[in-house]
Amino acid sequence: MHVGFVGLGLIGGSIARAVRAYGTSPPWTMSAWSPSGQGPEHAVADGTIDHASGTPEGALADADLVVLAGPPTACLAALDYLAGRWHAWLAPSAVITDVASTKAALLERADAAGLRYVGGHPMAGLEASGYSAGRADLFVDRPWVIVPGRIAEPADIERVKALVETCRARVLQLDAAAHDRAVAGISHLPLLLAAALVEAVAGPIPDMPHDDWPVASALAASGWRDMTRLARGDPAMGAGIAVTNAAALAERLRDLQAMLDAWRSELERSGGPDEAAISARLRAARARLEDPS
Repeated sequence: MHVGFVGLGLIGGSIARAVRAYGTSPPWTMSAWSPSGQGPEHAVADGTIDHASGTPEGALADADLVVLAGPPTACLAALDYLAGRWHAWLAPSAVITDVASTKAALLERADAAGLRYVGGHPMAGLEASGYSAGRADLFVDRPWVIVPGRIAEPADIERVKALVETCRARVLQLDAAAHDRAVAGISHLPLLLAAALVEAVAGPIPDMPHDDWPVASALAASGWRDMTRLARGDPAMGAGIAVTNAAALAERLRDLQAMLDAWRSELERSGGPDEAAISARLRAARARLEDPS
């Protein structure tokens, strides 16, 4: 099977590394293009892929499976190109998938263009970015959501499943709306919460920090580091996530706001906070994490 990558950063590069490390049957060949060209060039040099193309059209040529490996908004633009100026380079039987962490907007765009699309979202990642940060084992035993488009046939779905299973991930087929609502809660809301926490404590504008930020920063330890880790990620990726999953994310923010308001009411209770009530809420939260059912 020949795979053409449009984009080859952390996730695309990790897929390519996994295919090269674990792919034995069917035989796999891979080509790639990226805007900078750096990832594909490095991947050829280290023997991961077979060809680095200077154009996106070259990466698409003869591909059985096209992997759009960029932020959600970049994947949306690529779908438009695949329906337009890149279409002549797309084999009639080629299947398009992606690695974007939102699905409904992409599914709608692909279906409107009549593309043979099976959306994908590997549920794995790292804070680092770029091809050099990729790992062949990144997806091992991790869920990998697939969302078939309107014209996708069973054989098309099986082609994407073959890629997922070669990467040693677990296939999970979902409806696009169900996927987007779920990841809005467990992935996208934590990202916005981490950024908002930094804004609230350090100050929203870099050159105008809160007066007590220097002292707080000097005292910060693992709790602050863990809670703000996601705010250290790629801003372009985060922005693409937010704008392509805005409705579900806004709904989750409303839920969070209601909980924050309840916490504030408890802390501002007449006569002082109820320590037993706070302890009960903390115990309930811990129990929910330990038993998600």
